[in-house]
Amino acid sequence: MTAPIDRALLLPEPELPDIAELIAEGRKLARSVSPGRSAFLDHYGVSSEAEYKRRCMEEGRVMLHAQIGLQDTGETRRACAEIWERLDKKGYRLDRFGFCFDNSMGYPPHMRAGMPRGVSMVMETEEEWGLLTAAAPVACHFGDFVIGQPAAVENAVMAIEAGGTTLGNLAQLYTYRLLYMDDDVQRAAASVKAIAMTGALPIEVLIHSNNDDGYGPIFTDLACCFGLALVERHIVNDLLGGTYAASFGNMFRTPLNRMAYQRALERISDAPASMIYGNTTLYDMDHTENRAILANYLTFDVAAQMDRPTGHALVPIPVTEYERIPDANEIVEVHVFANRLIERAAKVQPLIDFAVVDAVADDLIEGGERFRDNLLKGFAEAGIDTTNALEMLLAILRAGPRRLEAWFGPGVEDEAAPRGKRAMVAMENIVELERMGDDSLAALPPEQAAAIRSRGYTACLASTDVHEYGKMLLEQVMQGLDVGVLDGGVNADPDDLAALARDGEADFIALSTYNGIALSYLRSLRAEMAKIDLDIPVYVGGRLNQVPEGSNTSLPVDVSGRLGDAGGTACPDLETMLASLAASPERGDRAA
Repeated sequence: MTAPIDRALLLPEPELPDIAELIAEGRKLARSVSPGRSAFLDHYGVSSEAEYKRRCMEEGRVMLHAQIGLQDTGETRRACAEIWERLDKKGYRLDRFGFCFDNSMGYPPHMRAGMPRGVSMVMETEEEWGLLTAAAPVACHFGDFVIGQPAAVENAVMAIEAGGTTLGNLAQLYTYRLLYMDDDVQRAAASVKAIAMTGALPIEVLIHSNNDDGYGPIFTDLACCFGLALVERHIVNDLLGGTYAASFGNMFRTPLNRMAYQRALERISDAPASMIYGNTTLYDMDHTENRAILANYLTFDVAAQMDRPTGHALVPIPVTEYERIPDANEIVEVHVFANRLIERAAKVQPLIDFAVVDAVADDLIEGGERFRDNLLKGFAEAGIDTTNALEMLLAILRAGPRRLEAWFGPGVEDEAAPRGKRAMVAMENIVELERMGDDSLAALPPEQAAAIRSRGYTACLASTDVHEYGKMLLEQVMQGLDVGVLDGGVNADPDDLAALARDGEADFIALSTYNGIALSYLRSLRAEMAKIDLDIPVYVGGRLNQVPEGSNTSLPVDVSGRLGDAGGTACPDLETMLASLAASPERGDRAA
């Protein structure tokens, strides 16, 4: 740790909810919760998915997971049944479905109707939960907007009573802030209560945390990501009596790091894990190239599970996912591909030198344990109670990934490193992001770069949802062009963003969007800007889509052609925005 920290920096409140009472309330609630039976539990005669996973690990069976992102609950149920039936006819087994809940599911039920709606599913009634888990004999993974959100308790109870036994996503506590919800104490307290409740049930419930959904991808050192997983495991298992299950994969590009992280988790965990997600950051519009990426990561994921099973189900990503939400046909297709690959993976496994992989896993464990120990020591010295799950979660949330790494990172101090520490295992997505930024700057015509630098611009940058990579790329490029940056954050409230742009005298706003709210968010932002007489350009890049009102497919459509009428500039790529900025008149001419 580079410098001592003070409790007031992270926990300034004179009083927080009593941790003993929160845990007691959760355990008391468990007595009134009746764990349900799903089609999956009945089909395999198990009490929980964890029991099923252990059985598969003993059998040496590689499990598979399919993610469904449709908006309509009825269509989702029909897709579940169709996907399972078609794969079953081919002699293949699908082990689990993951459901993309809409972010509005994170709000307490009484608030949902008035909150912005994205492109994903909202479960309104107990009946809908039960119908979903009865749709097919496949485990239901409720990994979005349950644990880590204001409605953690309500959603956890609904899921368990419908037969769900894997709930997440703890990592979303840190990064998935909902619009207009600023009470992080309530959010953390709800998560504590829900986790304590699961630990007191007569069945085993896995508390899933996708290390790629939280601070992991923003660290520059993968050992910090692993270290935070160790801290989360301590909070869930030791402080709250739950069962922690780590997931990863979205941002892991190289087979070496994927296998090393999996093997490191195997060495520190005594419970089966949830899933290893496919690498989604390398896909683009070229389906043929995407198939090569799919085959690459999946081959090594399969070989790693065969050599040292961890209970992770593997997630083959449909090659269309970059451009839209995959449908049932595309999910079936990619799972046939995955099953055929599994049949051949045994021939690949002997070719892998696992000693090389284990050397990286050793570094992850050594660095991760050092990060964990540094954090516990540093928090304790600051007056934060490291036996109090609420204080721990709040302190982690408020510290943020950059300060956590600077304070507690295990690497050797190095002033030239981004966080002042040399990474023990470089986080490849950060390296790739820096490369993309450098490439964008290098490709910019010199006259455009000179024009932007001469303007003295100030940019207000924000993400409309929880995905931060687009915003991070914008920050790097803007700083490389001498543009001042106002950080509007992620899941930025439109009214707060408009006020920040006005107060900071921004020349333009640049939005990164992903979750199918490009048009509705822009309209809300423009309405807030009009209220305060702010009229500056708004650039919108990322996933420029939205589910149309009254859609019978639940699939989002491209809305880039409609953003102009709503007061924005659609940016299919970064170059579009940079060209516009270079062509804008001088500051004095704009004022005239």
